[in-house]
Amino acid sequence: MNLNQVTLAVNDIAQAVEFYQTLGLKQIVSDVHYARFTLPDGDATFSVYLDPDKQSLQSRGVIYFECQQLDSRVAELQSQGIEFETEPTDKPYLWREASLKDPSGNQIKLYWAGDNRRDPPWKLGKSEGA
Repeated sequence: MNLNQVTLAVNDIAQAVEFYQTLGLKQIVSDVHYARFTLPDGDATFSVYLDPDKQSLQSRGVIYFECQQLDSRVAELQSQGIEFETEPTDKPYLWREASLKDPSGNQIKLYWAGDNRRDPPWKLGKSEGA
């Protein structure tokens, strides 16, 4: 099994497209109610769809975008007017991350975890050499 895409509900397609293009995603599908993007790395895609019933600017899900040069990327995005809720911070789970919200209130995290993304010290089975 492989992750194909993640799709988020948004209030405004044009705003969402501009926001995610500023983050560095490349739009590959465009419609009045839907947009799909590729990412600079990997094979998964990301999409947004217009949900006229999405009233809240809050989301329970969190989308993580991996970014090796996290600090410089955050600084670059801030210089382009993207506002972050938190600056890049080292977390106790061994990731460095910064958080922001898209124009529809969806929680986004840019992060770098290196080998700890898939192989943290507390990984199940790690003590058995798995």
